[in-house]
Amino acid sequence: MSIVDCFNSHRHILMEGALSERLKREYHVKIDRSVVLAGLVYSKEGREALYQLWSEYIKIAEMYNMPFIATTPTRRANKARVEESMYNSNIILDNVNFLKSVRSKFLDTDMYIGGLMGCKGDAYKADEVLGRKEAEEFHGWQANLFRDAGVDFLYAGIMPALEEALGMADAMAKTGLPYIISFMLRKDGCLIDGTRLCDAIYIIDHSVERKPLCFMTNCIHPAVVREVLSCDFNQNIHVKERFRGIQANTSALAPDLLDGSEALLGSEPKELAEEVVKLQDLMNLSICGGCCGTDDRHIKEIAKKLNEAG
Repeated sequence: MSIVDCFNSHRHILMEGALSERLKREYHVKIDRSVVLAGLVYSKEGREALYQLWSEYIKIAEMYNMPFIATTPTRRANKARVEESMYNSNIILDNVNFLKSVRSKFLDTDMYIGGLMGCKGDAYKADEVLGRKEAEEFHGWQANLFRDAGVDFLYAGIMPALEEALGMADAMAKTGLPYIISFMLRKDGCLIDGTRLCDAIYIIDHSVERKPLCFMTNCIHPAVVREVLSCDFNQNIHVKERFRGIQANTSALAPDLLDGSEALLGSEPKELAEEVVKLQDLMNLSICGGCCGTDDRHIKEIAKKLNEAG
């Protein structure tokens, strides 16, 4: 079954929880300055840590009989960063192949692999934002490598600005692969660059060659998403139908306050799961996972509550 068929036929799909924060805090692995997590597949400790984290999340999906999504840890492995690093373009294929090897250990799980991409600059500040045409060219390099490596879909994580998201969508659409755009959102219902969520969804849907499979948000607390969706301008059928997922933070603090924080502050697993389920009253929630602050306990509670809610 393709991810498109899975998305259309299942009420909920479970997505992985945090990788980056757990790798740093629990495993203390060495993070590359340029490509960040993408270089971990080249060290024994990095591979073992990634395998352990993904295994925890996959087993939860198995426990609750849910399809599962995992993405390659490659958000910062764009063309510019790879060229300044000690690595080359094979880093994309190597990350995809490693995640495929993890999937091969869990044949009873309906699991899909996403090629994770991100904006060129700082997603929390929306700096170095690329224009649409420039973004298509820049991100096309990575998108095409993911296509050639055989991912199931492409995933643009924490996109803060419309213009670069448009160019990213253009590049992703041209690969022929299904793709998802996930936004970085503010409490006022807008992207970091000030574009209203409803406008960003509508403009991308009506401007690109092929529409995204859906839109999501990540690195955000579900209570903040409720504020976003409570804005009058975001209460329309287009947002309801197309805004379909969250990778939730455990804290409702602004992302720029969380980024690099020494301590993890946030909701307990049961509380976070209850907050996620509340979103079903405001959106057609399909894909649910975790971001900063989450671990296997949070993902397990989210899976449990979603199954209870039906």
